[in-house]
Amino acid sequence: MEHKFRLDRSAFKATNVKDADNHVCDWKDKTPWQRLEAAWFLINHAYGIDSKTKLDRTVFSKRKR
Repeated sequence: MEHKFRLDRSAFKATNVKDADNHVCDWKDKTPWQRLEAAWFLINHAYGIDSKTKLDRTVFSKRKR
């Protein structure tokens, strides 16, 4: 399976905190949709979810009032 996002190891460099904090300018150049896609990718990666993971319906239940 080919991932849409790939880590470009040549894009990183050692820097100080002041310069590293300027990453906001990079994200402002992206469209809102691109930012949401990147956030969704990072959330899925952090929780170990992939596109084949099904919703666990045993965690929650519903009942009639």
